[in-house]
Parts: sequence; structure tokens; C-alpha cells
Amino acid sequence: MSSDRLRLGRCSIVGQVYVLTTTTHQRCRLFESEAAAACVIDQLHYIEQRGLVQSLARVVMPDHVHWMFELRAAHLPDIARRMKSSSALALNRLAGSRSTVWQPGYFDHAVRAEESLARQALYILGNPVRAGLAGQIGEYPHAWSAWS
Repeated sequence: MSSDRLRLGRCSIVGQVYVLTTTTHQRCRLFESEAAAACVIDQLHYIEQRGLVQSLARVVMPDHVHWMFELRAAHLPDIARRMKSSSALALNRLAGSRSTVWQPGYFDHAVRAEESLARQALYILGNPVRAGLAGQIGEYPHAWSAWS
């Protein structure tokens, strides 16, 4: 789906919980190393420390990221752009390259009902289990939730 089609109907509401999913360029498995995954996690923390979001759950998979957060300031496209650009810079510094890290665009989902927050977090935390990277929730080192 094109980035323009993904933008249709997208809105940013402060206080709303969103799940943002983005994939690496050509689904390359860029985040298999501890150091590469840490680059992404550090950027998620940085965005949170700036008061733009309150992270609720996240997983950095080898070729994509799921991140659930409450929007505190800015707009959803700004958060996605900051995360992708700052992590790409950090990853390229780490690798000593200038390669494309992310696919254009991202998917987002506004979590609408309080009871689905836990369900969304479980989906995110269960991603490594479904992918065969962990035997159970809690074993994968690049997954975290506020409920853990």
C-alpha cells in the first residue's frame, strides 16, 4: 500500500494510544544484533524522554518494529519520522554506512477501547513467539511492556 493511501483518515490526538508498525527496507533483517536493536530502542527512549509519548509496549523484531504508546505531544507522523530518521542515523553510524534502513511509510492503529490495551500489548509481546524467536513471552530481549 502506498504512503499516500496510508495517510488517508490518519489523525493525531493527544492522549490517544497508538500502535505504530514499521518495517525495514526490503524486509532486511537489520536488527538481529544486540547493538542494532539497541540503536532503535535508544531512539524510542529518547522520544519518550522528550515528553512526546509514553511508551506502553514495544518489540524490535529482526525486520520490523511494533511500538504502542500514548501520544503526549506533536503529531503521529512527526513521531514516526523522528523514530525512523534518528534510528537510521544511529544504525548507519554503527555500521559505518549510508544505507536505507526503513521502508517508506508506516502502519498505525488507534487503540479505541481500554480493554484492548492489554490485548494489543500481548500481541506485540507475542510477536517473537509467533516468529519462533522465543519459546514464551518474556524470553525475547528486545520486547518490553509497561505491564511486564
